[in-house]
Amino acid sequence: MRRQAWVYLLLVAALLPTLLPIYWVVTISLKSVVDQFAVPPLWFRFAATGEHYRDIFFVRPFGRYLWNSGVVAAVATLLALVLGTAAAYALARLPMKRNWNRHLSFWILSTRMIPPIVTILPLFLLVRDVGLLNTRLALIVVYVGFTLPFVIWMMRGFFEEVPPELEEAALMDGSSRLRALRDIVLPLVAPGLAATAIFCLIIAWNEFLFALILTQTDTVMTLPVGIAGRVTQYEIKWGAMSAAGVLAMLPVFLFALAAQRYLVRGLSLGAVKG
Repeated sequence: MRRQAWVYLLLVAALLPTLLPIYWVVTISLKSVVDQFAVPPLWFRFAATGEHYRDIFFVRPFGRYLWNSGVVAAVATLLALVLGTAAAYALARLPMKRNWNRHLSFWILSTRMIPPIVTILPLFLLVRDVGLLNTRLALIVVYVGFTLPFVIWMMRGFFEEVPPELEEAALMDGSSRLRALRDIVLPLVAPGLAATAIFCLIIAWNEFLFALILTQTDTVMTLPVGIAGRVTQYEIKWGAMSAAGVLAMLPVFLFALAAQRYLVRGLSLGAVKG
């Protein structure tokens, strides 16, 4: 019994640093301006108000920011999964001469070794020259390029854990390689696919730097850039920023919650061989 109590205490100690900032953001989004700066801080007893949520929807177009972030993150994640899964399957299953599988895999991984800030200037010039500046399509293409190496490396590991004999049996029965991938392999690696999708969605949803540089108007601006816009030369609207932050957390939280059982299985897939 004492040992179980210690386990719960350790769990609480581990959760507090994670949950306390989230609780603080939620409470700030519900506090009036006076209560936000109260000393000592009002942790529980304060008069809740919805003025900051009204501000982000009726004073600033945060609904548009939310829509832009959702479209860009969803489309970029879907495209990265489709392209990355196909490339990962080819690297894991199709033989290449002179061990080019390993060389290509390392080259793909090397693209993640470059700090993103280094590529911002050439990307800006390229997007401007092709006429995609200040468009959602530009963000989608950039985010697919950033998440694609991650998808390939993740999915390649999952594919290598599936016995190739399953596909060989399907091929002997007359199935095509594409059909074997669709009907046999993908259902087996579905947990890994879900885990990869969550990570890609989080990366695209929270990205700030390239969205700041490549978007210039409210019509295509994403949520992280819109939230940062509440910091002005005259004031910082903590309540509006916190309310927008709460809204920004909800979609990813709900998606991760829906895919939780696949996430746990995906992260542990291939951890034990026998």
